[in-house]
Amino acid sequence: MFQKAMLLIITLLSATVWLNAQQKQEFYEIKIYHFSSREQEDILDRYYENAFIPAAHRAGIKNIGAFKPVGNDTVTDKRLFIILPFSSTNQMMQLSSQIEKNADYIKAGQDYINAPYSAPPYTRIETVLLKAFKTAPVMQLPLLQSAKAEHIYELRNYEGHTEKISQNKIHMFNEGREVPLFKRLNFNAVFYGEVIAGSRMPNLMYMTSFENMQDRDAHWETFRADSEWKSLSARQEYQKNVSRSEIILMKAAPYSDY
Repeated sequence: MFQKAMLLIITLLSATVWLNAQQKQEFYEIKIYHFSSREQEDILDRYYENAFIPAAHRAGIKNIGAFKPVGNDTVTDKRLFIILPFSSTNQMMQLSSQIEKNADYIKAGQDYINAPYSAPPYTRIETVLLKAFKTAPVMQLPLLQSAKAEHIYELRNYEGHTEKISQNKIHMFNEGREVPLFKRLNFNAVFYGEVIAGSRMPNLMYMTSFENMQDRDAHWETFRADSEWKSLSARQEYQKNVSRSEIILMKAAPYSDY
């Protein structure tokens, strides 16, 4: 009897440890490259396709996203978004030192790594660090059926006028159940995260994905008409909790993992 009781306790403890491990929140790094020319774009594409992403995969980093805004070719300030998921901040900090020791990485990325002063591969790099929401602790790859070239990824940035107000919007996603609402309406969200380091704090960011632009527009029409959303957005405690929002519609680069 005692042995059975102990076995049950050990089983329950193991299940608890497993569940806690499953719920550990990831960290995300978003690197935003600003560039202006086709030559710079080609160097960036070659670097990520042939050098960085393969090296990061070897270092144990999976599901690396690479995206360019819709209409990128027609603007002066062109951008490339690289999204990296990490299980911990230690894993994030160790990645550079790991891949920089790899001979294959150095050889494949030499145009980028050893770019001359007269031909830089980009104008500047922005870096944003995020911690995943507790109701969406790990990245979810989108379940899309159309061709990859047709997919639309929507990155949203919500700023608050104070830290308290930004936390209120995060509360709306978590305790207010906005995250489950997106899931019920099949928005194929890739991640939700609170920005812990960036140039536009306090803010949060999240990414949803769609089969194509028409599918994206149809999803948002359904969202705005949904009774649960109307009820949630009308609640007094969630009023005026976004002071500025930015919507970036993007396409995945051919070498993106999703």
